[in-house]
Amino acid sequence: LPSMRTPTAMIVGLVLCPCGLLLTLTGTLAPSWRQVSLVPNQPMDLVWEQGIWDICRERQSTHDRLCGQADELGYFEEVPVRVAQGMMPASLVITLLGLVVAALGVRCWQEKPRHLLAGVAGLVLLLSGLMSLVPASWYTHELWALPALPGSTLVVGYSLVLSYLGSCLEILGGLALSLSFHHYCKER
Repeated sequence: LPSMRTPTAMIVGLVLCPCGLLLTLTGTLAPSWRQVSLVPNQPMDLVWEQGIWDICRERQSTHDRLCGQADELGYFEEVPVRVAQGMMPASLVITLLGLVVAALGVRCWQEKPRHLLAGVAGLVLLLSGLMSLVPASWYTHELWALPALPGSTLVVGYSLVLSYLGSCLEILGGLALSLSFHHYCKER
């Protein structure tokens, strides 16, 4: 009598990948890949938050935040930022595609899941995780080389951390779903 339970690896993949998608989406949209503080000739509590789409300025004492700041230093023209602007949204689209294929492969309401389809979804989700990990890693590597006023303090922003975490969850979830190939080979 065949078991109607969904394999654990598929469940792990279907939990990790949507979580990774949410983290990557937040990291892509939020404007805090890098924080610039202690800017010379500016108030001590002024922090510039630079993302891949926007630059925000916040006074920490009053929490006054103003986004849409002008890019006077050519930050958005830098290659790591441009690559992130292209690869992060592409990764999100591929993740959504992978999740649709995974849902069709796992199909908990059927007697048996479609292991080949779930394995292909795992590879697609693995690819999407790598596609978001590359720009996050490159940006981190170039963080201190990107334009900023001399004497400023530069730190990693929360959006970059969320992008890393989301990428890792997508990679792990994709690997878990890729284990479905093992079940497919056993069936053959």
